[in-house]
Amino acid sequence: MIGKQTFGRTGHPSSRVIFGAAALSNVTQEEADRTMETIIEYGVNHIDTAASYGESEKLLGPWMEKHRNQFFLATKTEKRTFQEAYDQIHRSLERLRVNQVDLIQLHNLVDPEEWNVAMGPGGALEAAIRAKEEGLVRFIGVTGHGLTVARMHIRSLERYDFDSVLLPYNYPLMQNTDYARDFEELLAICKERNVAVQTIKSITQAPWGDQPRTAATWYAPLTEQEDIDLAVWWVLSRPGIFLNSVGDINLLPKVLDAADRFTGQSPTEEEMQRLVIRRHMEPLFV
Repeated sequence: MIGKQTFGRTGHPSSRVIFGAAALSNVTQEEADRTMETIIEYGVNHIDTAASYGESEKLLGPWMEKHRNQFFLATKTEKRTFQEAYDQIHRSLERLRVNQVDLIQLHNLVDPEEWNVAMGPGGALEAAIRAKEEGLVRFIGVTGHGLTVARMHIRSLERYDFDSVLLPYNYPLMQNTDYARDFEELLAICKERNVAVQTIKSITQAPWGDQPRTAATWYAPLTEQEDIDLAVWWVLSRPGIFLNSVGDINLLPKVLDAADRFTGQSPTEEEMQRLVIRRHMEPLFV
């Protein structure tokens, strides 16, 4: 079974691997059901979805209706103004067939202009706070992509005491000196404030480029088990963080299997460098 740790100040003992339900964006209910059976088999008890992840919320609905108390349930709103975000939160609850989600997250809040709207008067943050006051959500987080995300999360934490953050973290990306510096600064702040840190893009090989897209991920992923093992173990060897899985239901079992076999030991620098060379790995963001 995949190990657990407390999800920040929420107190929830979440599995170190969180099910990234973007993997359900464009699958059938039957495929979604099989995927849910798989994550339960590995002891995953935390689900991260979003209003913008295709049919994900709707496909999770039947499971949440019957098994709500088995999971810490998180979703996201990409809307930036109060009313749009507030209405979307209500639609998410309806699609998920629940009365409350554990975590609502302001989705991909990186662009400075969008940040000003969402975090300002009449913005999405006020909608999330209202939803929390009304008991529709329990906690509030912020997510993002790109090279500036860690710096923007620091700015967000200066404006509001978020309960969680989510951002990319993998070996090639952390070779970027500026990103690594910002990530470490963010991590220190989150540790001090007991803010949960979720990471994404663990098994990124490279941008897709011109090659045929053979997976549902929006990056070219590692696909061989031994390679996924190294990438997943490298992330999980960092104490205190969580790994959000992968946006492809066919690769998900390999990520879960790697996490299930994690012993606590990090791959060596030499092993990771050989992986980069062997699979021609490149940073997703440049």
